[in-house]
Amino acid sequence: MKRMISLALLLAGAALLSGCPKKHNVIETPAAGSQIPGSNSGQDASTSTRALGNDDGTQGANAGANATGPLARKVIYFDFDKSEIKPEFADIVTAHAHNLTSHPGLKMKLEGNTDERGTREYNIGLGERRAQAVRRALMLQGVAESQLTTVSFGSERPAVAGDDEAAWAQNRRVELVYSP
Repeated sequence: MKRMISLALLLAGAALLSGCPKKHNVIETPAAGSQIPGSNSGQDASTSTRALGNDDGTQGANAGANATGPLARKVIYFDFDKSEIKPEFADIVTAHAHNLTSHPGLKMKLEGNTDERGTREYNIGLGERRAQAVRRALMLQGVAESQLTTVSFGSERPAVAGDDEAAWAQNRRVELVYSP
């Protein structure tokens, strides 16, 4: 319970410090054949950004494949055997929470993943705890429960192949995948 309250305060503080940026009306949708940024796996699965445009009719700053900022980042990484969101990922959670609350028709799947260490059953559970942690953080910022689904792949979908800490660190993640 203390961790949840601490996370809520941390995320609220990050939201206050980030200010109130101009609304860009950005909607995230999956793109067929797109690849996870920074991934060497070549798997189809990520998302692309499609801008609806601002109120003045211009395209949003986060339009297209060249999106920048926290909304362009769709992966949250975790420490070994942990399911707590690290403070450096608070801005990503806040940006996606704002996007989802601004567009109630959007839906997001949270895909929990682990590195290869541990049993299959343990890794499935850990991936689920990680996805649920991100889900709770988004819901604390106003995202509707109906907009979110979670799935755990455990160690079945590594982003990077390898048996060293660098590879394992990139596999301990939750991917935020927008769905139509």
